Amino acid sequence: MKNIIIASTSTLHNGQYLDYLLPEIQLFFGHCSEIIFIPYARPSGISHDDYTKKVAQVFGKISIAVKGIHEFKNPIEAIEKAQGIFTGGGNTFLLVSQLYENNLVETLKKAVLNGTPYIGTSAGSNICGVTMSTTNDMPIVYPPSFTTLGWVPFNINPHYLDPVEGSTHMGETRETRILEFLQLNAEPVIGLREGSWLEVKGDSIILKGALTARVFKRNETPYEVTPETELKDFK
Repeated sequence: MKNIIIASTSTLHNGQYLDYLLPEIQLFFGHCSEIIFIPYARPSGISHDDYTKKVAQVFGKISIAVKGIHEFKNPIEAIEKAQGIFTGGGNTFLLVSQLYENNLVETLKKAVLNGTPYIGTSAGSNICGVTMSTTNDMPIVYPPSFTTLGWVPFNINPHYLDPVEGSTHMGETRETRILEFLQLNAEPVIGLREGSWLEVKGDSIILKGALTARVFKRNETPYEVTPETELKDFK
């Protein structure tokens, strides 16, 4: 049974890395003595080692050890044997490229479908959807495919932003970009605001956190869903 947390972000304004999620993480990975971290997205170009150390320092507060997937000679076997998996944020193009390059896409998909608990933040959440095509990231590399893990029947747009009243910015809003996507693609999109996450247990998908999320479906008016709502009707 799928057991997943899909979080919009790792860090809230004026907060520390993962601090707002740490109580959830402690419950979620409560049976795990060690989890595998996937550092491939490399925010700001941080190295795999340094990114893993950053995560390990936080998880140490809840007595869970962390080992980076890059530290294993056989990363496929590591995923197959993992007690739990966390994929952090950064650049989704780079993350997906590395997952394909290391032949981890199908292995990761199968492990989580078989019940291995998984947490994603930002880019690590993008890959939970049908495709990565609603990422906010720049295409710094070209992955073999935009198809991702498909654990939920829609795409994710993390860090979803509403238009700022009175702003003189003339660029497209996040909603405009998503509506452009839906002109050519059928996958619904969930705009996850920072501080919100989706709790996936089997076929149940529930919005968590204090903020609403915005739902986009092709040929439909976008609408808001409130926290504790179960997301349905995406098939």
